[in-house]
Amino acid sequence: MAAEDAGPVGRPAELKHNAIGFVDALVIGLNSTSPAYSLAAVIGPIVALVGIYAPGVMFAAFVPMLMIASAFYYLNKVDQDCGTTFSWVTRAMGPWAGWLGGWAIAMTGVLVVGSLADVAVTFGLLAVGLDSWVDNTFVRQLLTVLLILAMTAVCVVGTELSAKVQNVLILAQVACLLIFVAVAFYAVYSGTSKYDAVEPSLSWLNPFGAGGAALTGGLLLGVFIYWGWESAVNLTEEVENSATAPGKAGLWSTVILLVTYVSVGFAVVAYAGPVFLAENADEEEFLFAQLAGDVMGGWDWVLLLAVCTSAIASTQTTIIPASRTALSMARRRALPAHYSHISPRFRTPDVSTWWVAGIAIAWYLVVNRISTNALYDSLTALSLLIAFYYSLTGLACVIYYRRHLFESVHNFLLIGLGPLIGSGLLAWLLVKSVSDMADPENSYSGTSWFGLGPPLVIGIGIALTGVVAMIVRRFVDPTYWRERPGVADPDLVHGHGQGHGHGHGHGKGS
Repeated sequence: MAAEDAGPVGRPAELKHNAIGFVDALVIGLNSTSPAYSLAAVIGPIVALVGIYAPGVMFAAFVPMLMIASAFYYLNKVDQDCGTTFSWVTRAMGPWAGWLGGWAIAMTGVLVVGSLADVAVTFGLLAVGLDSWVDNTFVRQLLTVLLILAMTAVCVVGTELSAKVQNVLILAQVACLLIFVAVAFYAVYSGTSKYDAVEPSLSWLNPFGAGGAALTGGLLLGVFIYWGWESAVNLTEEVENSATAPGKAGLWSTVILLVTYVSVGFAVVAYAGPVFLAENADEEEFLFAQLAGDVMGGWDWVLLLAVCTSAIASTQTTIIPASRTALSMARRRALPAHYSHISPRFRTPDVSTWWVAGIAIAWYLVVNRISTNALYDSLTALSLLIAFYYSLTGLACVIYYRRHLFESVHNFLLIGLGPLIGSGLLAWLLVKSVSDMADPENSYSGTSWFGLGPPLVIGIGIALTGVVAMIVRRFVDPTYWRERPGVADPDLVHGHGQGHGHGHGHGKGS
């Protein structure tokens, strides 16, 4: 019964095994996070909230990320399923919690892909001097939709092609950011900055310097800039050494991001000085573009291009977790079976990938009709979903490994306490931000939807839609809901036996 519960056994095609290596997975994890775009999007708001303590907040946001990355590593070790959180939470906590975790991941892709592609188009046009095209809403939106379609096609054609495209894009991005940091610091120390530059101080690393409310707002934005590294783990069925490499790639990408973000944070605050940053914080998207022009002079197109390539890369890699999660859910009959279709030619989940892209395009166009600010509000809502499914994953790790937590200090700290603290911090952040977002004044648009802030309404809407879809699915096909939570297989925990992927009936009490 168990194997049958896990999904149809005689599938004609599987995802392509050993398609990419550790370095490719690491690069895809980094690119999903899209460092240059993330910095362009949030350096303004973070500095507005916390001033010179921006590097400290970026460092503080890294702590729960590292702990959740540890949970991803250990859960992937005992269950290599491309559905990651969906599969693991189902195994540890049962189908209802698992389904909601999967829904949250799928919806993050839908919410963010449109705005990523929009930023890619905007910064790309700015880099080549076509500023008038940026102001033409029809042209910009048309190019955005075409870019989403092109990136979706790359995802469908294959993981190897995706990885090759990503390798080029990440090198361009990180190199541009490091050049920016170096030139900015040179200007600070040589006294050639156009602003009231200040010399960097270690005290900027104190996240508590800015006080409570500012810190929670900054941390939530910090969670957004790190989010995405787990795309490496969503490719677990397609990576060599699938029991360990994807999890390691996720861990390493968070560390590389930490170094990149903190150094850029120091460079921006030191070069522009807190006064200018505080006065211009409402120009979120373009603060980075303006500083790029000031720091790089006539070479500002380098940084504009970095943000453009970053957003292009992330448009592509953000489709991966959403489509792989939908595939995993369909294989276990938690979603209709046609979402589990795998292209016989390319051996990628073509149906779920195109569905994610189609819904993302619809969302982008509809939200833009409401207002441009609504797009930013949907990004804020995104951080609620991220905090929810990361927190759920941390908890699932502790529950699934519960019989092994006291076997060693290593297990207790890295599989138990770490993920539990990470989960707790994110849950606290989630509750705190829900109460903050209830106030319409705290949203980008400042408008009220049903007496609440738009991001909270979007978040609640997505959650309720998910609950309704889950209940309907439960009545249409109850197969998946027969699965019972279990515990981690001792042989896999201790490194004996092979890691299992999808389709095995392990850990279910049937």
